[in-house]
This record gives sequence, structure tokens and C-alpha cells, in this order.
Amino acid sequence: MDPFVTASQRVTNMQPIVFFDGVCNLCNNSVDFIIRRDKKATFLFAPLQTEPASKLLSSFFFDTGDMTTLVLLQEGKLYTKSRAALEICRRLDGLWPILYVFRLVPAFLRDVIYNWVSRNRYGWFGRRDSCRLPQPNEKRRFLSDEPLNTTPVS
Repeated sequence: MDPFVTASQRVTNMQPIVFFDGVCNLCNNSVDFIIRRDKKATFLFAPLQTEPASKLLSSFFFDTGDMTTLVLLQEGKLYTKSRAALEICRRLDGLWPILYVFRLVPAFLRDVIYNWVSRNRYGWFGRRDSCRLPQPNEKRRFLSDEPLNTTPVS
């Protein structure tokens, strides 16, 4: 196996990927929240505005210009809005998986609240001028087209 692969190629490992609006402060805070509660590093991340996100999501016919939703790619399926949030909670450490019980609430009801927050998030939480850059210790968890050395360090 080639020791140098792009993060996009790592998708074949079936690791779930969270796509988010990279300029939204609420979305970036949500990514921080997930990272802190994902001790097993289950999730990878990519701002919707990036090339890796565009390449991956276009194969699912998802419009990456739609910045109104969180998107989760998991086991070959796309989840959006409240369903994506619930699927993420299901895999987090601590008591967060308990929230998955809200999956019993019909999506059209859950998404009313999701859509309301989504419409108001820039006004309530603000926005950045550019997409979030991962911290050095987070870099391996963010998709990019840069080669990553996957050879074990001796």
C-alpha cells in the first residue's frame, strides 16, 4: 500500500465525514464540540467550501453551495440536518448517544427547529472571513488534497 495518500482517499476506510459551513462560528464550534467528545477519532471533517468536499459530495448529487445544513457521510449514505446531528451524537463519548432517542420524533418536526437555527446562525453566532484552519493536532482529521504520510513513525 502506498504510504502517501490524500485524506480524500482515506474515505475508503469508511470513516464518517462531517461536512460543515467553514465560515460559520456555530458550525466551527460544533466541530470543536465533536472533536472533544470523539476520543476514538471516529470522524473526519471538511468545510463545505473546500475541493475535497465538493468532489466527494458531487458524487451524491449534493449541492455544496447549500450552506444551510450539516452533512454527514457515513457508510455510503448522506445524512443532513437533524438526522446528521443525531447520527453524530450516537457515536460520541459520554451520554450524548442518549439523544439518538429523538430519532423517534418525525424529521419534519425536528427539522423545523434545525431550519430556524440555521436561518439565524450568522446573526446569533457570527461568521468568519475565511474557512477554519485545523490546529496542528487536528490536521489528520480534516480532509485535504495534500498527501499524508501514513507510514508508521519508528
